[in-house]
Order: sequence, then C-alpha cells, then structure tokens
Amino acid sequence: MLNVTINGVEKQIESPKSILELIDNSDYKYMAAKVNNRLRELNFVISKDCNIELLTLNDPNVTRMYQATLRFVVLMAISRVYPYAKTILNYSVSRSIFANVTNLGCPFSQENLEEISKEMAKIIAADLPINRYLSDIDDAKKYYKSMGYIDKIKVLNYRKESIVHMHECDGYKNYMFSYVLPSTGYLKLYGLKLYTPGFLITYPRSECNGTIPSFTEERVFRAALKEANQWADVSKSSYIWQKNEIIEAGNALEFINICEARHNRQLAELGDDISKNIKNIKLIAVAGPSSSGKTTFTNRLRIELKSRGIEPFMISIDNFYNTPDKAPLDEEGKPDFEHIEALDIKLFNDLIYKLIQGETVQLPIYDFTIRKRKFTEPMKLKSDQPILIEGIHALNDRLTSSISSDHKYKIYIAPLGQYRTDDHNPISISDVRLIRRIVRDFQYRNTDCERTLETWQSVRNGEFKWIYPFQNDADFVFNSELSYELCVMQKHAIPLLREVKNDSPNFIAANRLLKFLKYFESISDKWIPCNSILREFIGDSIFYTEDKK
Repeated sequence: MLNVTINGVEKQIESPKSILELIDNSDYKYMAAKVNNRLRELNFVISKDCNIELLTLNDPNVTRMYQATLRFVVLMAISRVYPYAKTILNYSVSRSIFANVTNLGCPFSQENLEEISKEMAKIIAADLPINRYLSDIDDAKKYYKSMGYIDKIKVLNYRKESIVHMHECDGYKNYMFSYVLPSTGYLKLYGLKLYTPGFLITYPRSECNGTIPSFTEERVFRAALKEANQWADVSKSSYIWQKNEIIEAGNALEFINICEARHNRQLAELGDDISKNIKNIKLIAVAGPSSSGKTTFTNRLRIELKSRGIEPFMISIDNFYNTPDKAPLDEEGKPDFEHIEALDIKLFNDLIYKLIQGETVQLPIYDFTIRKRKFTEPMKLKSDQPILIEGIHALNDRLTSSISSDHKYKIYIAPLGQYRTDDHNPISISDVRLIRRIVRDFQYRNTDCERTLETWQSVRNGEFKWIYPFQNDADFVFNSELSYELCVMQKHAIPLLREVKNDSPNFIAANRLLKFLKYFESISDKWIPCNSILREFIGDSIFYTEDKK
C-alpha cells in the first residue's frame, strides 16, 4: 500500500500508478507535477510514498514544458507536410519563437503556413500520446541521419552517456531537451503568425497567468536580434557543437578576441553617436535586465567618452531610495524595492534638473545598512558635462520627467545571443543571465546557488514590469552577449548547481541548467581580458581591482 498526498489530500493506492491515473484531468487543467519537489511528467509512475503538487500554466516550469511540446508538434506537422524542409527555431520578439523553414523550393508563404496550421490542428485534435523513452545513442544517430537532422548528431558527439532520451508521437521522433506534456491534446493555446522570412509561434506564459501575451512589434529589439543572427553566421558559433569545435581546433583565444572586438566596435559606434549629438545630450541613461553587465559597460562607456573629450558625471540611482516605510508593498505585503516608487522620484528630478541648469546641489548617499540618506558636499557640473545614470528604471520617463526628451540619450543593454543546442532547441538567453548571476552572487555577494535560484522568478517578474516595456524607447541597444562565455562559465556554475539537493524546491531549475551546460567544452579564465564584461561575473575585473603598487 502506497501513501500519496495530492494537492494536500491524502490517499492510498494498492499498486504503482501514473499520476494521470490518480487524478481527474478531463479538462487538461493540470499539465505536470512536482513529486517530492522533482518535476515530473503526468505519465510518471508513482512507486513509493510521496507528496504530489499538480501544476498548471501559472507555473514557469509548465510553460517551458508547454513550449517544448508545441515546438515538437510544429516540427511534426512540418515533417508531414514538407518532408524535405529544414526548420530552425529561435527565440524572437514579443516572447515568441521564430521558425525559419527552408528547402521548400520557394520562399515561405502564407499558403505554407496555412498547410502547417491545418496539420497541427489535426495532430492536436487526435490527442496523440507523446512517449518519452531511452534510446541507444547510436540508434538515435541513425534515426536523426535518416531525417536529415545532422545538427543533432553533432551535439550527441559531446554527450558522455551511451544512451539518450527521445520523444515519440505517432511514428515521429525527436528530443526537445525538456519534459513534455502527455499528449498533443493539451495544446489548446497557441498562435501562428507569418513573419518574414518565416513565422512566429506564440504560446502561454506564466507571467501572463497562463495566457498568450499580446503581440508587440518591438522595432528596436528586433533590429538587435537581426544583428545577433548576423553575428551568429559570421562567428559560426550559435550551436554548442560549433563552439566546441572552435576550442578543439585550438582557436579559443582567437574566438575570445573576436567576441571582445565586437564589444569594442559597439562601444566605438555608441561613442560616435553620442559625440555627434553631445551639445544636446544632458542625460545618458543606461538600463537592462539583471546580469546584463551594466556596471562594467557603464565604466567602459565612461572611458570611451573621456577618450573623446567628454567627461560624464555618474550618479547612482540607488542613492535615491526612500526609507523602507515609504516603499510600495508587493503581493505578499512586503516592501517592493524594485518598484519605481521605492525611489524618491521628486528628489531625483529636482536635483537632476538643477545640475543641468548649472546650479550647486548636494547629492544623496544612501546607507543600506541603516536605510537612511546622508548628503555630499555642495557640487556643480561643468557646462559641457553630461550626467550618466544606470539602473533598473533609467529608461522610465517618470524618473526623469523634468528633462525634455531631446536632452536624453537612452541605452538598453542585454545579452541578445542566438544560442542553440540544435536546430530545434534554442537556449533561452535568460538562462545565460541566470548562470551569470549564480556565479557572480557566489563570488561577490556571499549568496549561494539555492538563494539565487529561489529569487530569480521575482527578479524576472520585475524585469517584465519595469524594464522590458521601455526597451523600445532606447536610442541604442548594446548587445552584451559573448559567444564564448558559457565555455568559461560552465566550470564555475556546474559545481554550484550540483550542490542543490534533489529534494530542494530549486532542484528543477538547477537540473535544467546542468543538462545543457555539461555539453560545453571548457575555456580557461586566464585568456579573458581584464576589462571584459565577463570579468564582472568571474572576477579579476580591472574596474574592481585596486592597483596597490
């Protein structure tokens, strides 16, 4: 007899059963489960006493599974309608996936999309079971070769195990590097939209309470993604196996220098743009999501501008925090320090305006140990000196409403790479930032991996609320991605991730990151330039090291 608790209700079962057999899920409400804090598919068989928490689309782990299943069905439909087509999937604008379908004998069209959409509808209506099973790695390679999935064979060459997971549905096989839903009938919510030169796939998001976010064009962000795609083609490094082949060929140092040269070029382009308009620019604002490399970037931008005779005055937005009792409360009734109103907006606007007008002011310095301000000695700017600010709300005009838009220059910074395990499995760039944060928090903030993983979703929620809505207002997008970085970060991150116990609530996230990090070959830290953005996370940055000679 097995004792099982399902969503707080205890029950006994006489013999092992799958989770699906234990619940009423006729409305497809539940899509996955945590079994003793381990993420499991609903087909998972319960064979011992356990606690089961059923999960819906409000859970980010479920929306990842949903997205992986949707990718699987899209690819299955394409393989049926266009057997010789080649499909590459990437993350794209407006929280969607971009599908580039080629080898059709003609450019992709609305007619092609309609054919794919019809086939998908048939597959979903049939509610076909999706089975996950183990395969000998050589058998998997044979199947992938028969399907023309050569990229999958290349990445399997770096798999240390002799077996590999596969997903099968009605004769179609693929592997999505993820858990999947039990059957195709669970895919009730999705959208397909023609988008040159292929189409977009939209799907439910946990931060939207399990609904599909409304589509926004994101002109500036799309241009940055286009550049990232072009860079991936130039550097030949968007796939894990491509990065590994560069290292194995003995070209790691050249790879690093090429990536760093790209950052140098962006900084020079940015410096040129600011220099041309410096007579009008009074405020330079830098914002981006967590672990984008904002601190190092801001220092490098300051140096770039100084080399052109422009000497920006840096002001930390953090010094304008209100006392905790004035901060808005979050959903749990706790002070929300990421909210813009946690800052003294009136004081910030007043002092920035007076500085630009040439007045003498005293700037606040916030003491985070006692949560109170003190003030500097009186100071004023030189007549040709722009102000440089950096922070989560820097692009939000509420923070700088006293300054006219033609006197502001807004910079959005984020890593915007196109990373893929293979053609069908893009790697989320937010996972790259999470790895950066795990390593940095351990190095510099005395924060273990558990704590970083625990708070990550809250950080992400703040980004969707306070950063992403303003990215399209940027005058310049700085892509802080370094294509070689996961080959460096993996040796720092893997030991930290392995410390997360398998009964921890954070094990799901840790295990997910470990699954793809283990495929990367390693690059030595010693070759990373001292002013690289990557040094902000792994250590020994020139901007944080005193020369004591």
